[in-house]
Amino acid sequence: MRQLRIEDLDDLATGAAVLGTGGGGNPYRGKLMAELAMRETGPVTVLEPDELDDDALVIPVWNIGAPVCSMERIHKGDEGLRALRALEKFLGRQVAAVSPVEVGGSNSTLPLRVAAQTGLPVVDCDGMGRAYPEVHMVTATLFGVPVTPGTVVDAAGNCVYLETADNEEAERLARVVCVQMGGTASMAAFSMSARQLREAMIPGTLRLAQRIGGTIRQARRSHTDPVQATLEITGGLRLFEGKIVDVERRVTRGWAKGHYDVQGKDEVLRVDFQNEFLIARTLAGRVLCTVPDLIAAVDTQTGEPITTENLRYGYRVTVLGIPCDRRWRTPEGIALGGPGHFGYEGSYVPVEERVN
Repeated sequence: MRQLRIEDLDDLATGAAVLGTGGGGNPYRGKLMAELAMRETGPVTVLEPDELDDDALVIPVWNIGAPVCSMERIHKGDEGLRALRALEKFLGRQVAAVSPVEVGGSNSTLPLRVAAQTGLPVVDCDGMGRAYPEVHMVTATLFGVPVTPGTVVDAAGNCVYLETADNEEAERLARVVCVQMGGTASMAAFSMSARQLREAMIPGTLRLAQRIGGTIRQARRSHTDPVQATLEITGGLRLFEGKIVDVERRVTRGWAKGHYDVQGKDEVLRVDFQNEFLIARTLAGRVLCTVPDLIAAVDTQTGEPITTENLRYGYRVTVLGIPCDRRWRTPEGIALGGPGHFGYEGSYVPVEERVN
């Protein structure tokens, strides 16, 4: 058990944006929302997964939709809380703790806000070790944990209850609801016991995000290379360096989809995204990294991660490839979160085998 304080949020948000592979929601806004709640209530208690009783109920809370939409359609700040309370009412049980569903952007800090609002602890884990664009793309799915029952709420006070046949149907229906709510909403779902959580979720990702952010901050302060410092702590690889020369981004079906091109010395790298960065390949067709491994874009000088909605022409970026959690490298994990799921040809090859 440990206490997470306001002064920890900057590092956490920065590290979560690296692990979020471009998605997970705007980290700065998420940090501010968590900070506002914690100024009123004090620090948030963070538990390790094994500190909960086996039968304790844990419910992840997160934001769903296109990050670009959340830049214009600002959340009130109580959406996560209302989603959680509505699901508790539906289940007829009180939750013992909340958790992130992904360690990406604002979806790492939303559970902290809900924890501050309720006095509940947050479990140091998540269901991806990164961010993914679809509701069912969570390690809990690999272990048979159903998404629903679940709730989807918006800033206007609407709440939709979902009970679906399977996890893919939960994604399809939740996405339609999210679009009708303006392209951004909050969810509570994947309710599970602590026993299930210990098997199905990835431990220690909040701590890892905080360490990454702290490493970047310290590297900048000591005038060392923050990009290299990030690679050392994540086990990642430097894929490409250059200037962003093109960004194509559109909002469709509840996602931000498109690509950005990076001009290097001799070739151009194109990175496709669907909220999150999915594949990095040169225009000549050489693939450097694909999901489920993590692709991150960071400012070459400062190491600051750049999310999908903040990509701009002229940015000098370094594109990183970071090995994913081992659960995603199983046949089931590759089928759920690999390149084939997004329509890309070719088999998944671990990033360290492609680059080294």
